Amino acid sequence: MMVTKKFVLFDPVHIKNLLPLAYTRPVADFRLGVFTIRKKWSLHLKAEPAILTRDYLQNLFPFLPPNGDLIYINAGVIPDANIINSIESLGLEEALYSNDGDLIAYRTTDSIATIDQLVASTKAKKTKTYQGVLVQLKHCWNIFQLNGSQIVADIALSKSDFINNSNLLGNALYVSNSEQIYIQEGAEIGACILNASNGPIVVRKDATIMDGAILQGPIAIGEHAVVKMGAKIYGETTIGPYCKVGGEVSNSVLFGYSNKGHDGYLGNSVLGEWCNLGADTNNSNLKNNYSEIKCWSYEEEDFIRTGLQFCGLIMGDHGKSGINTMFNTGTVVGVAANIFGAHFPNKFIPSFSWGGSNGFSTFRLEKAYEMAENMMQRRNVAFTDEHKNIFKHIFKESIGFRNFIPDQDYL
Repeated sequence: MMVTKKFVLFDPVHIKNLLPLAYTRPVADFRLGVFTIRKKWSLHLKAEPAILTRDYLQNLFPFLPPNGDLIYINAGVIPDANIINSIESLGLEEALYSNDGDLIAYRTTDSIATIDQLVASTKAKKTKTYQGVLVQLKHCWNIFQLNGSQIVADIALSKSDFINNSNLLGNALYVSNSEQIYIQEGAEIGACILNASNGPIVVRKDATIMDGAILQGPIAIGEHAVVKMGAKIYGETTIGPYCKVGGEVSNSVLFGYSNKGHDGYLGNSVLGEWCNLGADTNNSNLKNNYSEIKCWSYEEEDFIRTGLQFCGLIMGDHGKSGINTMFNTGTVVGVAANIFGAHFPNKFIPSFSWGGSNGFSTFRLEKAYEMAENMMQRRNVAFTDEHKNIFKHIFKESIGFRNFIPDQDYL
């Protein structure tokens, strides 16, 4: 492996395609499968990469430009053996591109401090085009599309983390294909059903599976997460660290610290961190006429075709819903939005919006600070000045969306 080189994961140029999830974190810190993208690359490279993100995020995710033989890698690219080999073969001042023209990697001795500088540096350089099958996040819905296969890949990537501890199955009522169930020390397993016939089940350190829960792999349950009594968790789902989940969940990813603690359905969806879905919140993931679903694109500032028949809810960090909230297929909710009331709200809800189907007002920044601080304190996590500055940036950037709600396309 490339042990003598230093590595930097940079946010993709077309970052708007990964909003609202990318509003509050580098793409390297997206969770996909068991691990974050950052963790996947560190395991493949056997080195801890630096993170180059947008300016307003960099204080929370500090970056000191390294020196020496450097390889800058697109954080939207998911590593595997083939792409690692292609990156290894790069010569100095040589860039690797996808067939779609996306920059995958660039090797240089120049210390680069911004993404704009990186893009400029690769112009007029030697280039290669990657000929293999590229696994890449280009839209938020790719996360749940890829999640099942990435759970399997992550287990193979870090075998020392995933030891089959059948002695830790505890009080499980029924276990199928136990050799594909990986339980770490400190996990508590109640009287539940664990079915790994269709894929592995990972229960990480200090997680809890309560009585009556039914889990069907592939599933990853993160550290300190709680699956509540009677929950039904279908395959290709990741419940990130410190999440609490009940009700019915299918092919969804919760990044971390988010709650869906009660009955209701979440399917083909992605929630960021610090989200909370009120009791009996449901999302639709399939249209009544079975047609292709459209989602809001921050890049196009319009609804675009996803190519998907199943697509549910994409919710940015600190999103909230009141009890009995209903989300239509392909709904996109921004950062720190608070949705409540009867009937379906808009399919695109801008950041810092407050309301529902009867209309929205602006969620004042000071109140958003208070909400975030109160929730994060419950998990002993500080809401810092760096978090406030990120909120300020997103609040300002999303003013135009709050002042102009586009036509909502339900067809």
